[in-house]
Amino acid sequence: MAFDSRSLERLQELGRQLPQPLPTPKAKPAKQPAALHRVETEENPEELFRQLVKVSPDGKVPDHLLARLREMEAKAKPAAAPKAGAAAAEPARAKLQQLQKKQQQQPANKLNPDSELYTAFQQLLLEEDD
Repeated sequence: MAFDSRSLERLQELGRQLPQPLPTPKAKPAKQPAALHRVETEENPEELFRQLVKVSPDGKVPDHLLARLREMEAKAKPAAAPKAGAAAAEPARAKLQQLQKKQQQQPANKLNPDSELYTAFQQLLLEEDD
């Protein structure tokens, strides 16, 4: 491309006046991760449940937190019944065991073989509420 002499001189003047390139910014130090909420760090399933209730005023909890709670509950199976309800639970367990034995001795219900157990369990829950 051809420039006339005046345009060429003008371009050369402007070239001398151009600013120097800006220095490259220094690398910023890596940010420390923000403190995680207790819901994200809790390891006790009971306490996690309490924290989820506190955090969720409308009762909606994200699926990943519910899955985490289920996993934690599965890992921490209750070893023994609570001390306060242990005495009341023993007769109920005995009743449930009797019904299970009875269920095994009788011919199975073709529609739902466990229907009698479910009914008995619901009755036991209702008895405990009274």
